[in-house]
Amino acid sequence: MKATRKLPKPTQSTSSHCNNFKDGAVVKLEAETIVSPNDAHSLDGNCNSAETVKVSPPKPVQTKGCFVFKPSAKKRRKTPTVEDYFTHGCEDTENSKLRFRNCQTLWEKMKADTELLQDELNRKILDSLLAFIRKSVSTFQRGTDDWASGMRAHEIPTAALVLGVNVPDHDMTFQCLSDQLQQSVTPFVVSVQATECTGQSCVCVQCSTNVNQKRVHCSLITLCNWYKTVTKVCTASGTASKKRTSVGKDMQQHPPIVVIFKDLEAFTPKVLQDFILICSRYVEQLPLMFVFGIATSPSTIQHMLPHSVSSLLGIELFQSLSCTQHLASVIDKVILTSQFPFKPNGKVLQVLVSIFLYHDFSVRNFIKGLQLALLEHFHSQPLSVLCCKKEAALVHATELSHRDVERLQQLPSFMRYVEEQGPQEQVELLTSDDHVKEVCQKLLKDLCKYHKNYYTTLRCLHILTASLPKYPLGKQIRELHISCLEKNVWENDEYVCTLLEMKKSRRTKEMSQFEIFRDQALEFIDSLVRSHLAPPESQPLYEVCYYSSSAVLRRHLNATPRTSIQTALSNPYHYLKNEDLRAEDGTVSNAAPDICIVYKLHLECGRLINLYDWLEAYATVVSAAEGKDPDSVDFGKVDELKHARFIQAVSELEFLGFIKSTKQKTDHVSRLTWGGC
Repeated sequence: MKATRKLPKPTQSTSSHCNNFKDGAVVKLEAETIVSPNDAHSLDGNCNSAETVKVSPPKPVQTKGCFVFKPSAKKRRKTPTVEDYFTHGCEDTENSKLRFRNCQTLWEKMKADTELLQDELNRKILDSLLAFIRKSVSTFQRGTDDWASGMRAHEIPTAALVLGVNVPDHDMTFQCLSDQLQQSVTPFVVSVQATECTGQSCVCVQCSTNVNQKRVHCSLITLCNWYKTVTKVCTASGTASKKRTSVGKDMQQHPPIVVIFKDLEAFTPKVLQDFILICSRYVEQLPLMFVFGIATSPSTIQHMLPHSVSSLLGIELFQSLSCTQHLASVIDKVILTSQFPFKPNGKVLQVLVSIFLYHDFSVRNFIKGLQLALLEHFHSQPLSVLCCKKEAALVHATELSHRDVERLQQLPSFMRYVEEQGPQEQVELLTSDDHVKEVCQKLLKDLCKYHKNYYTTLRCLHILTASLPKYPLGKQIRELHISCLEKNVWENDEYVCTLLEMKKSRRTKEMSQFEIFRDQALEFIDSLVRSHLAPPESQPLYEVCYYSSSAVLRRHLNATPRTSIQTALSNPYHYLKNEDLRAEDGTVSNAAPDICIVYKLHLECGRLINLYDWLEAYATVVSAAEGKDPDSVDFGKVDELKHARFIQAVSELEFLGFIKSTKQKTDHVSRLTWGGC
């Protein structure tokens, strides 16, 4: 007989000793003890002396331990910072950290100025909105009767805010409006979107949840009861929260509930109508106010709401600044200034403006594109270490390494400058690093002076020509700026015609005193244009400040999904970088993904594709990829696995829009794209 006895439970002292393992290790111990024959006999009271007890030979105590140690802090993997990503892959790692700091400092300053500008541009319309809301609230404070009469029989004060089609910029405006409302008018501000409000009940839940900060299923009745309780408590206590201490006396007793509909056009008309009808029944109990965010036209309200519903709203129209005017202000603040040394050249600026005009009208995305150009410039140009404030640039010029001096000498603009110098000076510029550093400081000063004169003269020329019929040199100053960046503006036919038109005299007799002064002024402006509006390529070291890789910027910003998908399907190696997928031009490796094989086979077909023939061709290619003998019986045979893989690949092509089912033939599909080889 084999008997085992478990170890007794540890005593209190043992337990407390085990608890001393804190944050270091977790210990698990198990033990098994084999008892002696005498102990085994005593375990069974019915056992007599005649019985033979078989006892297993004693075994050693079995102990199991599991220890978990914390890894050392030194061995932990360091999370890469933004600076690490920037310096990785830089051409010159010596000054990459300094370039990153210059880039970061410059961008923070540009970002702060653009945000300040946007606040100033939105201030007028936001102040008008706040005044409208305060006026409506003060009417409600006079009492229920005054409120009802003032709101013309249960009308809800509604601000129709027309923001334009630049939808990506709307979030910033609504966030600014919400912050100002919470700071100076009411803490109860709700922002709702069409994606969150698929039904009328969803709108009520969103409003109730955002107001009382509780994730419960609420209705307007519940909201009314909660609002009465809150306002009653606040009135009785006579104190308000820190957030409401700055609110006016009228706002403290009955602060309004402002509901902001960010994207009015996206709401289902029926949902919006039902919500307005329900809210109109609670106007006497809840000081509700609406803000409609409109991207197209104020007539949208008439199209979405019938007269029986729109008559319940006291609508006042507010028009924001147009996105083109907003863009002009941003360009004038960030680009057409000598304050910031970084400059996009004509092609880069044209790419950014084209994306703005033909895609989204988003000033926010324009600024993001400018940020990308700034980052690319400092990452790809080692000499961008000199692209900073004038004083700092002069200091960095004296600290250039020998490799940086060689890069400086290889710049096309510096090479042209060397060619214009005398023989002795050319030798010094090509052999002496110290002399190159001295000349570099002089050229940087000249470049700063060029920018100051350039932008002043540019504004003078724009003011002179912007009011001319048909705008020969452009209606916006950015158009004139791009023309000046591309070539000598005085060589343009439009510029010559402009001067001739201004000098034209309608009198056949001798010129008057006014015409004499006019011609003298035009000649003076023409001399300024020829002196200060030369393209930046004419200035030595312009590469330090100007970013010119428009193709890189276009590839990052102006995405072409169809081209990318076709490239991935026809040449999977382009993205996967797998050597097994490398193939000659126009072919696809048989080891490529199934969808790539099916896509390549479908390019060889006409308008209608026979599914069975397509499947057999696919099976043949896959059999070759599996290494089967072409002369064997199983080569090209369609089994269940190949059939399933083929169906999945065809379904993916149909989802991507390359093929579709056709009713002409049930065993065929129709091809939808052409020219993708």
